[in-house]
Amino acid sequence: MNDELQITMRPVTPGDLEFLLEVYASSREAELAMLPWDAAMKRTFVEHQYGAQTAHYLEAYPSATHDIISTGGAACGRLYVVRGENEIAILDINVLPEFRRRGIATRIIEGLKAEARGRSIRVYVETFNPSQKLFAELGFKPDAAEPDAMHILFRWQEDGGGQ
Repeated sequence: MNDELQITMRPVTPGDLEFLLEVYASSREAELAMLPWDAAMKRTFVEHQYGAQTAHYLEAYPSATHDIISTGGAACGRLYVVRGENEIAILDINVLPEFRRRGIATRIIEGLKAEARGRSIRVYVETFNPSQKLFAELGFKPDAAEPDAMHILFRWQEDGGGQ
């Protein structure tokens, strides 16, 4: 990991919508590439899906923080987190493709692990998402108690054990 990597985070503002749509679209890139839609149709889909996700997070997790991740002065991703009494839930962490494999997500997740102090951390990862490897490398374990056709629940606990 790059020790000189400078990462900053700031709360999302209404002016961040275009950037957040770009980040969200990047998380659906593989799926969108398979569709025979033009750019306008894909944009409409991304706006709708992002809006639905945001509305759900606001209703289900009103105490969540939603931050823009930056490195070297450039916005590069987003982090959506709920910090509870017994658990930290990563709702979404996404770094734009051109910023991946630089240690940004690793540094953020390691920061959350340091912050946890006796709390577990959970994150749901799509079954096809290559970030499963990153979470496994960082000590997260799949939770077999919650099978889902689309997602795998990963947990981290300070002792290194999963649920």
